[in-house]
Amino acid sequence: MCPKPADTLKRPALTPERQAQLVALSRRLGCRFKDLSLLDLALCHSSFTYEHFGAGPSNEQLEFLGDAVLALAVSHLLMETLPEASEGELSRRRAALVNARQLAEVARRLDLGACLLLGRGEQRQAGHEKPSLLADALEAVLAAAYLDGGFKKAQRLVRRWFGPLLALQGPQTWQDPKTALQELTQARHKLSPTYHLLEESGPSHARRFRVELRLGDRVLAQGEGSSKKKAEQLAAARALARLRDKEGGGAG
Repeated sequence: MCPKPADTLKRPALTPERQAQLVALSRRLGCRFKDLSLLDLALCHSSFTYEHFGAGPSNEQLEFLGDAVLALAVSHLLMETLPEASEGELSRRRAALVNARQLAEVARRLDLGACLLLGRGEQRQAGHEKPSLLADALEAVLAAAYLDGGFKKAQRLVRRWFGPLLALQGPQTWQDPKTALQELTQARHKLSPTYHLLEESGPSHARRFRVELRLGDRVLAQGEGSSKKKAEQLAAARALARLRDKEGGGAG
């Protein structure tokens, strides 16, 4: 079991209502927490702590830790599932599994958004449904499980969440959207997509980026996220869907 980092994870006492909400969530996660305050912290967005004095830290440090735990656990899962795969294939599949769009989808299935603690601004903007916030929270929850019970506990969650996806999907679907789009547009149009930052907005603790994806002079899609990388991945996923829909419908 991993020790908690000093006093940085201290949280206010949980209300009975919040405890009940977190216990219900832990059942959906498939993980019992010895320390529910860790799960509470994982769901506390910086916009909430910014507006509530004494709320304690946000989930940003757990998100940082969870990103590393997720990469390690998914790497283990891929090596066990695909023992003969090359390093390049394993890297591509891992990138596809842990991209923001995929993480947000897993978070939606777990109804993670219903438990997020958000500031008023994020609430008004339907922050509980934002893919970027959901993806970040899922990483933070994984870190909370790691701190609560060690790597094996976190690894069990990754197997539970991502194992079925590996079993159901084919090789091509595991490319990350930007890579898949690059290959598709090169094969069909001999062009590479370009990404252009349209807008950067929001307070320093919750920046938002909006990018536009173009193929030559044609605009294919836009994407928004908490980083340019996440916005570009979402734009690429939308462009892929658009191009594949045209291909399936017989359009060129």
